[in-house]
Amino acid sequence: MANHPQKIFVVGIGEDGLAGLTDHARRLIESADLVVGEQHCLDLVGHVAGRQISVSSDLDELVKIVSANRDKRIVILALGDPLFYGIAHYLWDKIGKEYFEIVPHVSIMQMAFARVKESWEDALLVNLAHTSLEDLFNQIRGAETVGLFTTEELPPNVIAQRLLATGLDYFTAYVCENLGAPNERVTTGDLETIAQHTYSPLNVLILVRRPDVPDRPLSLFGKRLFGNPDEAFLQSKPKRGLLTPREIRSIVLAEMDVGPSSIVWDVGAGSGAVSVEAAQLARNGHVYAIEMDPEDVRLIQENARRFGVTNLTSVLGHAPEALEGLPDPDCVFIGGSGRQVVGLCEAAYARLRIQGRIVLTMGSLENVVDVHSFLRQHTNCLNVLMVNLARGFYQFDRVRFQSLNPTFVVSAIKVRENAP
Repeated sequence: MANHPQKIFVVGIGEDGLAGLTDHARRLIESADLVVGEQHCLDLVGHVAGRQISVSSDLDELVKIVSANRDKRIVILALGDPLFYGIAHYLWDKIGKEYFEIVPHVSIMQMAFARVKESWEDALLVNLAHTSLEDLFNQIRGAETVGLFTTEELPPNVIAQRLLATGLDYFTAYVCENLGAPNERVTTGDLETIAQHTYSPLNVLILVRRPDVPDRPLSLFGKRLFGNPDEAFLQSKPKRGLLTPREIRSIVLAEMDVGPSSIVWDVGAGSGAVSVEAAQLARNGHVYAIEMDPEDVRLIQENARRFGVTNLTSVLGHAPEALEGLPDPDCVFIGGSGRQVVGLCEAAYARLRIQGRIVLTMGSLENVVDVHSFLRQHTNCLNVLMVNLARGFYQFDRVRFQSLNPTFVVSAIKVRENAP
């Protein structure tokens, strides 16, 4: 009969050592022929019957040791949860998932969020050993909560200094050191305070956005006429997702067919990304950004200043009442209008000039059906798109994709006067 390789056990451990493990996890360690892990993990279990091998952070070294001892009962020690930014996935890829059993401990990140009494359900969680801080700036600036596994090269004080230098100063920071150990410590402060001190190498940094602080763009990038990165615009918080994403924005502006002298309405303008880029295209025309939220109107004005457009007027008020008194448009964009979208479409279409274009974005099929039904009664020049997009990002050394919510884009050209 052929000998089958022994099962390999990957056991998570905390700073409280064997005392913090379940009976099952302790028995696995105590009965192992070979216990492998970084020296700190081995120190946490102390003397055990099996041979102990200390490894560095070089995971290829760990794979070689495991592969050379497949006839032995092996336990690999890892801090916290081996499946949460841990070693398990790497070992699976190199040796095969079917040969492993994972015995997780509470993740260090989970413990950190528990200590500071913050939810980590929607937090941005990143291991800086696998990702550069610069690649994360744009994600951090739009996040409500961030959890960072720091490194020796990027300890909390250095991270705080770089965030401050980039203008991302609107977070309360928590440095959680030696969690589970007798010398556990949690330090709270603004980034200026965190930047002035040094910390134990075993730490997690948590950032919590201060309430009601708008995004602060990192730069104007290349300042394109349209399709500028979302990060180039001030955005309202905590109302995430109201900015029209750049990919959708590019399609919308193309469908609007904005010309150099166009009169443009942006109804429900939010932070004004579409308005600003339409104003750049209609350099001899004028854009009216209609928005009912006073804070968003302020952001529209700030974004217009940032991009240097002077042919944009913000209009505070509820549509369709706020449309009265505005010059008839050549192009209309309606986005983020909820249940009122059909009524807004009717009001805007009635004012639209002949050969003018109206474009709407929606997230619900019900609105698409209602808007489509109305526009078909007035024009045959009608287009409906469903746009599905996914943006790539790096996780460890691989590209993953994060989907944006599907968006429906309905556009039409007014070819005749309104029906009586």
